[in-house]
Amino acid sequence: MSIVKKCLFPAAGYGTRFLPATKAIPKEMLPVLTKPLLQYGVEEAIEAGLNTMAIVTGRGKRSIEDHFDISYELEHQIKGTAKESYLTEIRNVINACTFSYTRQVEMKGLGHAILTGETLIGNEPFAVVLADDLCDNKTDGVLSQMVKLYEKYKCCVVAVEEISPEDSNKYGVIAGDTIADEKYAKGSLVRVNDMVEKPDPKDAPSNLAIIGRYILTPDIFDVLRETKPGKAGEIQITDALLEMAKIGKVIAYKFDGTRFDCGSVDGFVQATNYFYEKGDK
Repeated sequence: MSIVKKCLFPAAGYGTRFLPATKAIPKEMLPVLTKPLLQYGVEEAIEAGLNTMAIVTGRGKRSIEDHFDISYELEHQIKGTAKESYLTEIRNVINACTFSYTRQVEMKGLGHAILTGETLIGNEPFAVVLADDLCDNKTDGVLSQMVKLYEKYKCCVVAVEEISPEDSNKYGVIAGDTIADEKYAKGSLVRVNDMVEKPDPKDAPSNLAIIGRYILTPDIFDVLRETKPGKAGEIQITDALLEMAKIGKVIAYKFDGTRFDCGSVDGFVQATNYFYEKGDK
C-alpha cells in the first residue's frame, strides 16, 4: 500500500486562454474526447494507489462536484439501454475514492491554492496534479512513478521535462546535481539546488521545466505561509520549493511518458488527436 493517499487538485483558475468556452464551464471540465481533463487526473491518481481526492475550487465550479457524484435522474433514464455503459468509467471512479472540496476565494497563485488545500490534506505527504497537464504512459502513470520515488527518498518530488530554451518563461525551471541510482536511467534524477519561476531564457538555470505533477511533504504548508508574493503578486510553489531545496529536500524526476499542455489551445488539440488515434474513444 502506498504511503501517499491524498491528491490535491488546484481547480480554481479562470481558464482565460479558453474564453469564451470557460466563461461558464471550468477549464478542468473541458473534454478530451468524451472525458473531462480532471477525470484523467483523478484516474492517474487512483492508479498510483491514492484514494482521497482533495479539490480546490472557486466560483462557477459547481459542475466539478456534480461530475464526481451520482446523477440519479440520468441513471434512471438510461438504465437498461445501450447508453448505460457510457457511465461505467465515472461510476468506477466514484466508487474507488472519496472527494472533498474547499474554495480559493482569491486567485493568488499556485502556492496559495496549495496552501488553501491544507485543511483537506492535514499532516501527511500528498500529491498535486494540475489537470491541464495531461499525461499518458505505456506502463506506469507519472504519479505512480513519483510515488515510488517518494517512498524511497522521503522528500518532495517534482516532475520535469526538457523544454526549448525560448519557452523557459512559461515554467518553473530547476537546476541541481544528478543522483546516481541504478534503478533509474542516467540523468533522470536530480537533487535540486536552484529553482526559478518563469525566467527569461538568458536567466534560466537549465532546460528542465517543472510540469503539473508534485509529491509534497506536509512541511511545505509552513514554508508557503512564510513565502512572499512573487511575480504578479502571486505566491509561487516554486519559491517555497526553493527553500526546501536549500536543505536538500527536493528531487526532480525526468518522468517516463507523454505530456500535453492542455492549458493551451495547441496542446489541447494535440491531446485530442493523440487520444483519438490511440483509440480512447
